Amino acid sequence: MARLTTPMHRSGLLVFQPLRHMQCATCRRGPLKLLVLEDGAPRCLDCADLGHLVFVPRGDTALTRRSREESVLSAVVVRFNRRKSRYERQGVLVEEAALARAEERCLADAEARRRRRARDARRRAAEDERFAEAFAAEVRRLFPGCPVDRALAIAGHASVRGSGRVGRSAAGRALSEAAVISAVVASVRHLDTPYDQLLMSGVTWHEARRRIAAAVETVLRAWRGTEADVG
Repeated sequence: MARLTTPMHRSGLLVFQPLRHMQCATCRRGPLKLLVLEDGAPRCLDCADLGHLVFVPRGDTALTRRSREESVLSAVVVRFNRRKSRYERQGVLVEEAALARAEERCLADAEARRRRRARDARRRAAEDERFAEAFAAEVRRLFPGCPVDRALAIAGHASVRGSGRVGRSAAGRALSEAAVISAVVASVRHLDTPYDQLLMSGVTWHEARRRIAAAVETVLRAWRGTEADVG
């Protein structure tokens, strides 16, 4: 068993997870899962007056920190890593009441985070709804013959948050004419032409687009209410 000369002693009382079977030098109980070294001799937690403490494993930084803040008496639990030749922290021992208080604080924080996430979700949903309405209005401005429901569907599809679609691009968020037209063309291509069926039959995307270009143009002209070539 290593001596208490590792840097870990700066964290306070040290408790060890032994790598081999050891017995308490005082009460002879063993093997010990946790022990304290006193004058080089292993002592069980009860004999070291630490038996009333409970173990908090590492992993939850907030719970560990708050448990130690709430506990009058605490200890750091370490285990020697032979491969790395160093002691590594495994958790802490704290008073049971202190752990309960720390858990209550963490639960309160979790509830606060939950409420904040809910508020943020409502805010984002409202922003998304306003943006989709603005996008749909721009679709209707450029294509006054486009049905209202279809314009809303185009806007909703193009502007899904995190989708990477044109509505979420910088140009889309700025409601640039090119981005809006691109979203409309994509909708017409997939819903008003046999484009998807051509792709499923093995036709390459550029050949499929060439074949349905006239059909797309016909729909766009009708929606624009003009015979201009929209490409």
